[in-house]
Amino acid sequence: MDKTKGILLTTVGAACWGLSGSMGEYLFDVQGMDSRWLVPIRLGLSGIILLLYSTVKYKKDVLKPWRSLQSAIYMLIYGIAGVSTCQFLYFLTIELSTAAVGTILQDLAPIFILIVACIISKRLPRVNEIISIALAIGGVFLLTTHGKMNTMSVPPEALIAGVASAFCVMIYNVLAPKVTFELPVIIAQGWSFLLGGIAGCLLFRSWTIHYLPNIYGIGGIIFVVIVGNICAFTLYIGGVKIIGPQKAILYSFAEPITAALISTFVMGNTFTIFDGLGFLLIFLMLWMITFGKAENKG
Repeated sequence: MDKTKGILLTTVGAACWGLSGSMGEYLFDVQGMDSRWLVPIRLGLSGIILLLYSTVKYKKDVLKPWRSLQSAIYMLIYGIAGVSTCQFLYFLTIELSTAAVGTILQDLAPIFILIVACIISKRLPRVNEIISIALAIGGVFLLTTHGKMNTMSVPPEALIAGVASAFCVMIYNVLAPKVTFELPVIIAQGWSFLLGGIAGCLLFRSWTIHYLPNIYGIGGIIFVVIVGNICAFTLYIGGVKIIGPQKAILYSFAEPITAALISTFVMGNTFTIFDGLGFLLIFLMLWMITFGKAENKG
């Protein structure tokens, strides 16, 4: 029952990310928003909402991450280097390309998780792991070049931002069990978002970006705050806590599928056979890493 619950939480959480990514594409392309303006607001509002709720429900436990040096360090790395930086780079990738590209590049995170696992275990990658890395590289190649060596269908800046966001996904996936071991997920997420909102606002000096959203823009901001942050992260990290980061990553493929469907049928972006093959190779990579690990344990 717990395993089923974990799978359901990660799948629904990932689908919420896909919906949020598509809304982000709308806000950038149609509403003319800047990721440096949107992301700090999104993170800050999400953090305030979650911490207010946590204060009512958990009272003094809301300050638990700051009661020891070790937990504070974990919280800072998890919140700023992991959750918040991932969010900015993810939305920057969408701003530079599309929601589908942003989500599929972010799904390269298992490669970084695999590398960390090998370093911690002091071992070389297994055969199935090497094959999965090759599949990931092939998938990114097809997505970014559409099979043509001399052209790139994805801007280099978007590719760099997307891969970097995958690295940040690895950070918060690996640290999630440590941060949430004795801490409710909602408190961990609240502090992560608030820290990220403050850091992003100071880094990008968001108050100098003069932008006034219309009614549709405000609705979009509310959507990405509630669905993309509060629902998505809380559900997904809750699933990670139950089934672990490597299995959770497999079910997170609901995110690029959701984003691709909306991007193609709602936003009107072109989805080619090369995009489909790229998605397929990266999904096979995710499946091989998870299945291979289970097989090795057996």
